[in-house]
Amino acid sequence: MEVPPEKLDALAGWFAQSLSPDSATRRAAEKSLSSAESSPGFALALLGLAASPRHDLQARLAASVQLNRLLRRRWPKADSEADDHLPASDCGLIKANLLQLLLAAPPLIQAQLSEALAVAAASDFPARWESLLPSIVFSLGNAASAGDIAAINSLLTAAASLFSRFRNAFDNNALRLDLKYCLDSFAAPLLEVFLFASGRLQEAATRANPTELRPVFECLRLCSEIFYSLNSIDLPEFFEDHMQQWMTQFRAFLTTSYPPTVEADGAADALRAAVCDNLQLYMEKYEEEFKVYLKEFVEAVWGLLMVQTASPSRAQLAVTVIRFLTTVAESVHHALFGSPEAMKQICDSVVVPNLRLRDEDEEEFEGNWVEYVRRDSEGSDSDTLRRAACRLLRGLAANYRNQVATLVSAQVQQMLAAYTADRANNWKEKDAAIYLVIALMQKPGATGGGTPVVDMESFFTSVIVPELQAPDWQSEPMLKATVLRFLKEFRDQIPKATALALLPGVVRFLTHESNVVHSYAATFIENLFMIKDAVPVPGLNTVTRSQRYVAADINPFAPQIIQNLSTALRFPDSNENPYLMKCLMRVLGVANIAGQIVHEVTARLVGILMEVCNNPKNPDFNHYLFEALAAVIGRTGEQDPALVPGFEASLFPVLQRILVEDIAEFWPYAFQIFAQLVNLSHPPLSQNYLQLFGVLLSNATWDRPPCVPALVRLMRAFLRKIPNELNQEGRLSNILAIFRSLLSRSSTEDSAFYMLNTLVENVGFDIMNPYISEIWSALFTRLQTRQAVKFVNYLVVFMSLVLIRYGSGVLISSIDAIQPNLFTQILQRFWIPNLKLIKGALEVKLTAVASTKLLCESAVLLDAAAVEWWGKLLDSAVMLLSRTNQDGAQQEQNDGADAVDIQKTSGYSVSFVRLQYAGKSEDDLLKEVNDPKQFLVTSLATLSAQSPGRFGPVIEQHVDSANKSALLQLCAAYNANIV
Repeated sequence: MEVPPEKLDALAGWFAQSLSPDSATRRAAEKSLSSAESSPGFALALLGLAASPRHDLQARLAASVQLNRLLRRRWPKADSEADDHLPASDCGLIKANLLQLLLAAPPLIQAQLSEALAVAAASDFPARWESLLPSIVFSLGNAASAGDIAAINSLLTAAASLFSRFRNAFDNNALRLDLKYCLDSFAAPLLEVFLFASGRLQEAATRANPTELRPVFECLRLCSEIFYSLNSIDLPEFFEDHMQQWMTQFRAFLTTSYPPTVEADGAADALRAAVCDNLQLYMEKYEEEFKVYLKEFVEAVWGLLMVQTASPSRAQLAVTVIRFLTTVAESVHHALFGSPEAMKQICDSVVVPNLRLRDEDEEEFEGNWVEYVRRDSEGSDSDTLRRAACRLLRGLAANYRNQVATLVSAQVQQMLAAYTADRANNWKEKDAAIYLVIALMQKPGATGGGTPVVDMESFFTSVIVPELQAPDWQSEPMLKATVLRFLKEFRDQIPKATALALLPGVVRFLTHESNVVHSYAATFIENLFMIKDAVPVPGLNTVTRSQRYVAADINPFAPQIIQNLSTALRFPDSNENPYLMKCLMRVLGVANIAGQIVHEVTARLVGILMEVCNNPKNPDFNHYLFEALAAVIGRTGEQDPALVPGFEASLFPVLQRILVEDIAEFWPYAFQIFAQLVNLSHPPLSQNYLQLFGVLLSNATWDRPPCVPALVRLMRAFLRKIPNELNQEGRLSNILAIFRSLLSRSSTEDSAFYMLNTLVENVGFDIMNPYISEIWSALFTRLQTRQAVKFVNYLVVFMSLVLIRYGSGVLISSIDAIQPNLFTQILQRFWIPNLKLIKGALEVKLTAVASTKLLCESAVLLDAAAVEWWGKLLDSAVMLLSRTNQDGAQQEQNDGADAVDIQKTSGYSVSFVRLQYAGKSEDDLLKEVNDPKQFLVTSLATLSAQSPGRFGPVIEQHVDSANKSALLQLCAAYNANIV
């Protein structure tokens, strides 16, 4: 694989410049990389640079990371309809060279190339990459024969990436066939390498040389991880037959103590952690086959917890060990821990020591607050010792709640007494006591009774409230953080009046000097304002969800909360704190603010946006920043239209900067804010908006797929404001050209229909008439190759909209103008079968009413020759409306999730994330129809009264029996008769 040296040099230069502190240099490099990505051979160039020893390691690493991302997006996938796949020739060369380049790469780059291999293999292996596994096995045999541990580890790293797909994949026959192929080829060689490395470890263990032993431990760890992957779906026959060999070595790793210098290196504990993961897998999935080994492994891992070492990885090993013990405690083998002595030893020797704060926790609290919050509060993938200990306690309590509660209650009282005796030095005891209560107190809706750990009301009043009201509120920040975490965990159980009374005390913690404390205070306030209560619907056997805290509750506190959040956002390391910005977003989205506060908060948010434009590095913070802007614009702009010009004056400079400087990460957000401002403006629109509309009509603006949904929303806003100006300057032709481009790609077809629907909603038929044939031709041409349910549903909704806006005559005649009787064919093949699949309240109403109009007003359907299709259309309409009864009840029950909270970003790629507070509710074009069910049966009753006896036999013959019953029930409910 030859890549021209000058191409590699150019790539390396761009990667170096992309790290420049100068934003102009950085963006120019990013633009060059983005442009180069679309050229043939770019992936090969990345691979070549990653493998090039003559280039800087930083550039090589950046190239390997970029390659990994590129393959994730553009490697051809069997089920993908994307149009921008990598060329087949590039894919072939990558597969031919990737493994050998990976083996020769430095460790950091090797890890990225292993991931790249796994991405490619996920689509191509084994069917379209038959040489891969034989190459790995052959090379592995050669390396083992030569005793080359480094080469073995490189190959095992590749294999581990390759087999990791079996860990979380959906189990199906195709996956099992792939797994069988891997087991047949790799299970035996894996065991040979595992036993070889185990022997090497035993030989070298006494020499106490960490440098020599580290690769051996790494080899065994990789073998153990591959063991996990190959055993994840089912227990393979090979592993069941050789279980004794694997388990013997596993137990040896857990029970063997190595010299202190080796233990301190951490590699031994990393191996033990991988072994414990395998024990847990077998305990969870293959308990019957594993139970003969269970007692000895429980004793082995218990012994690990009792031994103190200097290993920096012992904490993570302890987490893994405790997780295994928790699995046993929750299983039918819980009696292993059931004796009073064992229970007390667990509480005294495992739970309580691991609940107390350690020096490392304090260092992380002060020096890396982001990681502390992620691990302590958010439940990150890597458990903390505290959380693992709590989970073990809950596991024991599942079968021995009374005994555990008695032990914990006594421990809590003991800790609180120690704190009372010496508050200054024993604050960690109170911290641990609160954490214990958080671990074991029952949450609302939790099952299982038993003895309560503490009296919650008394504990809240005597332990929690004093910390919130203490004059020295800046002291013991870790204790204050745990108190705020307690509030967050039990916020639903705090009475509304009590919570509002405590709120001023919590609000002052927003300006606490500790990043963790003010982050936890912001999180509690934000979560509190999200709470919804179940409220029974009078006369119905359902409940709805309503906000517990409304604007009237929050308004008195809003100015102080906003001020304190603004202060905290100026603190060191919190200037892009997502918890603070999310809290501000929530307050602005619920409270009513006015006057000077509106101007101050808008100016503050715009100032922050100007700053983050220099380097958009925190996607969560930036998302909540734009949501906060959308919230203040939406709520106050609708209440006081006089504020809109001020918003425009404040926001246009920064939004224009985003477009002019090509800050691609923010384009989707900027267009949504523009759309919100257009929606709030009154015609005639200013020249600034008309210039923006001109930019919107340019095809080049639509070349970025992540921006398309936001651009469509902006287009929708303009079409609502200036529908009668579309005939000027060829604007409508431009819009339809954009529509055709969007329609041609499955990834943007929903946006194409959204744009088309907006046109029909807002533009009269006199303007649309010259273009309607062009629209139908584009839709039906696409339909010939794209008959997916989603596409057909979009088409049915659009046709329904045309019928409602322009009449059934226009719909049918304009379609038949393309080809005689085409509407009837479309009706039979697509409308009738897909009608019952339509989703969305407005869409269901629209299509149901349109179908009713076809049934009762269209000459085509009322023709004597069309009785079969009349009956089948009625059948689909009744099924659609009957299904919405069930869906509606379900929706009512599931309405507890907050829309904004669902929008969790991960990493930074330019993508569309909808701003919930910038959204404008969809217009209901059928406001005069309160109930589509009533509209259907009353229309049918009126129709049948005109021709008594005609439609009953049709219904009897062509409507399904279940739908006939549903139709009769609807007739009875609305006192309508079909005669």
